[in-house]
Amino acid sequence: PGTDLEVTGIDLLKSQNSRLHHTDAYNIESLVVRRGQAFQLQLSFNRELKAADKLVLCFGIGKRPMKIRWTLISLNPRREQDLSEWQISIIKNSGKECLLSVISSPRATVGRYTLNVKTGTNIYKPKNNAVYLLFNPWCEADVVFLDDEAQRKEYVLNDTGYIYVGSAYNIYGRPWNFGQFEEFILDACMYLLDKSKLKLSNRTDPVFVSRAMSALVNANDDRGVLLGNWSGNYSNGTSPMDWIGSVSILQKYYKTKKPVCYGQCWVFSGVLTTVMRCLGIPSRCVTNFSSAHDTEENLRVDIYLNELGEKLNSISFDSIWNFHVWNDVWMKRMDLPAGFDGWQAIDSTPQELSQGIFQCGPCSLKAIRDGDVYLPFDSKFLYAEVNADKVYWVVKNVNGKDKYIRISTETQGIGINISTKAVGQNKREDITAQYKYPEGSREERKAMQKASSFIRPSGMVPRARFASTLPMGHMASEPRVLHEAVSKTGLQLEITNTEALYPGNPLELAITVKTSTPGSWTINLASSCQLQSYTGKVEASLGYVKDTIKLEGKSEMQVPLKIAADEYMKTLALVEDEVFILITAIAEVQGTDEKLTKETTMSFEYPPITVQMPETAKLNKDFSCAFIFKNKLNVPLDNCKLLVEGLGIFKKSVFDEGHVEPGRIIKSEIICTPTRLGEKKIIAKLISTQIKGISAEKAITITE
Repeated sequence: PGTDLEVTGIDLLKSQNSRLHHTDAYNIESLVVRRGQAFQLQLSFNRELKAADKLVLCFGIGKRPMKIRWTLISLNPRREQDLSEWQISIIKNSGKECLLSVISSPRATVGRYTLNVKTGTNIYKPKNNAVYLLFNPWCEADVVFLDDEAQRKEYVLNDTGYIYVGSAYNIYGRPWNFGQFEEFILDACMYLLDKSKLKLSNRTDPVFVSRAMSALVNANDDRGVLLGNWSGNYSNGTSPMDWIGSVSILQKYYKTKKPVCYGQCWVFSGVLTTVMRCLGIPSRCVTNFSSAHDTEENLRVDIYLNELGEKLNSISFDSIWNFHVWNDVWMKRMDLPAGFDGWQAIDSTPQELSQGIFQCGPCSLKAIRDGDVYLPFDSKFLYAEVNADKVYWVVKNVNGKDKYIRISTETQGIGINISTKAVGQNKREDITAQYKYPEGSREERKAMQKASSFIRPSGMVPRARFASTLPMGHMASEPRVLHEAVSKTGLQLEITNTEALYPGNPLELAITVKTSTPGSWTINLASSCQLQSYTGKVEASLGYVKDTIKLEGKSEMQVPLKIAADEYMKTLALVEDEVFILITAIAEVQGTDEKLTKETTMSFEYPPITVQMPETAKLNKDFSCAFIFKNKLNVPLDNCKLLVEGLGIFKKSVFDEGHVEPGRIIKSEIICTPTRLGEKKIIAKLISTQIKGISAEKAITITE
C-alpha cells in the first residue's frame, strides 16, 4: 500500500486573492475575501495527489459548525456541485502541488471562518487558518451588488470623507477618517457580529446585519460601541467634538469591550459607516438639516416663543435639530414588495425604541419619498424627520395666565438640503430629491396624503408641557394638509449679518422688514438672538430688539440688532459643545391679523489651520508635515489642542498648545512615514475652551 496522503503546507495566495477581491487594504494577516467570487489556494502534499485519494476542504463558522445549518461547508473537488452553493475545482495538479479554486455562495454567511483540510483520516490545520468572508458589491448575485465602479470606490473602499454639519443655509464639511482597513477594525466588526446574537443564517442578509449594527454602535441596551451624551459635560470621557475619525473609537472598544465615551449623531454615523464599509455593505453618511425630533409621529413640531421672540425650551416636547446625521446603506430588499431596492436609511443615534431597543432602519428611501410609511423598518419615524411641519406659538401673559397664540405654520422648513459627500469628489452632493418630491408638487401632496393616513392626525392644539390646563376654545381639529393664507401686505422678513461673525467681536445683525402691497402699514417687530446647540437646545439668550415700523406700499426697512462680545463669550467658554447663533423675528401688522415668524441659524467664523507638506511622497520614506495656526481673533484661546491623523501615514497624535494670545502663531511638526500607496489624507483639528471645531485637511499622493 502507498503512503497515506498528507498535507504538508497551504498557501492562501493572499496578495493575489486580496487584489482581485478589493481587500488588499485590510491591515490583517489572515485572508479576507468577498462572497460569490473565486479565490485560489495552493496545497502541498507529501506525495502526488491521485484520483483515488480523498480530499476535503472544510470551512466552518460559529461555535459549533454543522453541515445541517450550512455553518460547516465541506468541499470535495472530486464530487459534483455541493448543496451549499459553494464550488471547488482543481485548476492545476503537478508533482506534489495542487492549485484549487473556491467560490463561496453569494448568499453565504458573512464572518470569520476557519479552514481545515482532510485527507482520508488526516486533518491538517494551517497555522493561520482564519478566512474572513465579506459582502460583495462587485458580485451580481449578491444582494449588495452596486453596478458602478466609481460608487463602489466611494461607498465601500474610501476610508476618508466628510460629514456635513452646520445649519441649513450655512453648511460645512467636517473631515472624517472612517479607517475601515486599519488594524483591529475588521476584528472589532466580527466581535460586533458575534455580540449581535444574530442567527448565523441571518448573517447572510444585509437587512438583518445593518439593523443589528445600528443597535450595536450605540451603547444603550447592549453595551455597544459608543455612549451618547448631549449634556454639555464630557469631563470623564472624550467630548464628541474631539473625535476626527472612527479608528481610535473602534480600537478602544475592541480592546476594552466597554462603551467608549462620548458620541453625538455625527460620531455614531461615522462609526456606523466604518462598520458597514468594513463588512462590505456600501454606505454613506447622510445629514438632514432642520431635522424634526420627538414628533410623536404626528408630523408636527411646536415651537414656543415669548413676546420678545425668544425660543422657550422648557415647555416644548419636540425639537428641531440644526442637523442630524444618519446613514444610507445599499441593498436589495427581498423582504419587501418589488420596487424598494437601493438606498436604505439606518440610524445608530439612540433616539427612539424600535421593537424594544435603540435601533433604526433599514428603511427604503423610496418608501420615505412615496409616503409608504407602513413598510419596515421605522419608516414613520424617518418620514417625520424629513417632512414634519413647524408650528409657531407665542406665549402671552393675559391677566396673569399664559395664553398660547398660533402665529404661523411652515410646511417647507424641515428636511432641507439633505447632504452627503459626492462620489469621487471632495464636495457636497444634495440628495434631498432621493428622500422627497419637490415641495408643493403633485407627487409630494399625494405622498403626504398617503403617509398621513397611517400617521395619527392631530388637531391644532399646542402640545406644551403645561398647556393642558388652558381653555382651548376655538382650536378645532384641522386637516393635515395645511394651506397658507394669502397675505394682504406681502409682509416678508429677512435676517442677515452685516459683519463677519468672529468670536470675540460684536455680533452685528439686521432684520429687514418688507411690504409689497399698496397702503400704509404699521408693524410691531420683536427679534431676539440666542445661542443654541445643534440639537436646538437654547444655551443663552443674548439680547433682543423691539420696534414699531411704518411702511408705505412696496418698501423695506432694516432694523439693527447688535450683541456685544461680553454678552456671549462667557457662554462659549462654559458650553463644551459647538454653539450656533439663533435669530428669531416675529412681525405683526396692526389692524390685521397678519403675523409672521422667521428664524435663521448662523455659525461663527474661525481663522484657518494651514497644513504644509509636499504634494507627493515615496512609500516608506520620511517626509515632514507642519500645521500652522494664527489666532486672528480678539480673544485669547485657552487649553488649545491640535489633533492630527493620517491613515496609512501616521497614527492619531495630540499636541498641547496651551494658552494662545491674539496674534500668536503656533506651529507643530510631525515626521511621517507613509506605509500605503495612493492618495492619502491628513486631517487636523484645533479645539480650545472657546472654540470647538476648526478643522483642515490636505491630500498627498504616495508613490513607489
